Amino acid sequence: MKHFLSIALFLLICSCSPQQHQPVSLAQIDTEETAGNFKQAAYLIDLYIAENDLSEDSVYILNQRKDIMHRIVLDFDKDKDSVIEYIKKYYPDVNDEMLAGWEEKKKLEYKIIEGEKKYFDRAASNLFRLDEAAKARKSEVNGPSTDALAETLKVHLPDVTSTLSKTGKTQAAPVNMTVKYAVTLEANAVPDGETVRCWLPFPREDNRRQSNIKLLAVNDNNYIIAPPQYAHHTVYMEKIAKKDEPLTFSLEFSYTSVAEWFNLKSKDIQPYDVNSDLYKTYTAERSPHIVFTDSIKAISERIVGNETNPFRKMQKIWEWVDATYPWAGAREYSTIKNIPLYVAESGHGDCGQVTLTFLALARYNGIPARWQSGFMMHPNSKNLHDWSEFYIEGIGWVPMDESFGVNFFTDNEDVRNFYSNGIDAYRWVVNNDYSRALFPEKIFLRSDDVDFQRGELEWKGGNLYYDKWDYHFDISYK
Repeated sequence: MKHFLSIALFLLICSCSPQQHQPVSLAQIDTEETAGNFKQAAYLIDLYIAENDLSEDSVYILNQRKDIMHRIVLDFDKDKDSVIEYIKKYYPDVNDEMLAGWEEKKKLEYKIIEGEKKYFDRAASNLFRLDEAAKARKSEVNGPSTDALAETLKVHLPDVTSTLSKTGKTQAAPVNMTVKYAVTLEANAVPDGETVRCWLPFPREDNRRQSNIKLLAVNDNNYIIAPPQYAHHTVYMEKIAKKDEPLTFSLEFSYTSVAEWFNLKSKDIQPYDVNSDLYKTYTAERSPHIVFTDSIKAISERIVGNETNPFRKMQKIWEWVDATYPWAGAREYSTIKNIPLYVAESGHGDCGQVTLTFLALARYNGIPARWQSGFMMHPNSKNLHDWSEFYIEGIGWVPMDESFGVNFFTDNEDVRNFYSNGIDAYRWVVNNDYSRALFPEKIFLRSDDVDFQRGELEWKGGNLYYDKWDYHFDISYK
């Protein structure tokens, strides 16, 4: 008996002794993050930072990973019941088998997060854009609808192409617009008395399609307009937060925008100067989104083939991307590691996602191409929007809108293919590139680290994400 008690005491002492902690590895963090175990991954990141003598940059990058995981959780916030509730409006008998079929075909986007299936916030509405049968069912249930954008373009585009075909010029149809833009930070998003930094979008003054830009009002006397060499054109302000009060940053401006169309099918296309800096810059890869992956190479082989004419190459890419990847509401760009790869794997993309896909394919095929973005300003169809420009030797930069694609409302070839070498007048150009520095420089990870449109806010405690503020803008036309 005495011998037995000695053994029991020994085991008790061992069980109470501190366990030797195994150092956390980056591989462990990667595994948990990939599995959607974000809480555990964030905990391991904190341990890893505490255990290692890391540089400030390394700590910053690790904390960014925690931030991005949090953003994914916000994007994928719908459970099965809420998705079914939406779908039942069109499929009253929806069941698990139907859901599984849509998920397998990647028409219903989800992730496993903390061991649970969580659907993308816009997964249910996207289903009725991505699945042809579901799209037809929605149209049948809802009945005919009016497309305000299409109605505008049915008048605007024939006028532009007809006028420019006669004059031989490239610009027509000016539109004068006045814009009121504001972002409002919710009350108590930051402590009382803290300074909030804000960047708002402003029209570029170095774009040939925009002129007569006038800043009419701004609710901060100490604002700063970004110099033209910065890719993102902003108005910067700072304000002090007050307890229990929302904080608003606003501005008002007017400008003139013109439509542009190059009618490239009627022009002789010259070979590129492949030794020029422009050619080398705008046909190069730019990680992480413009990368000549196996996916990009395979797509290119399939659609471009042996074509040598730069405009026809570009048009083949434009037509294929437009026909292959339907528009769908998008996840936040900062949560996607390689956007063109995501588009290829998911089978859909919004305006910026298909634009980056076009840029990767165009550059891989030796066509200089660059990003451009801001807003679409069509009456009753205003929205954030991204498009691009491609370069033709002897002509210059030509606008192209991948997500507007082929206009099927007409048999007029010029109007059908307008957006392969033209752009309408209802635009607000803010950005000449993507993922570049803001002015003044932002300290923390941007809410959108690719595009710049809605605005950006931060304080000394970190970035202020979209769940903390709203944006709003109004347009008047002259």
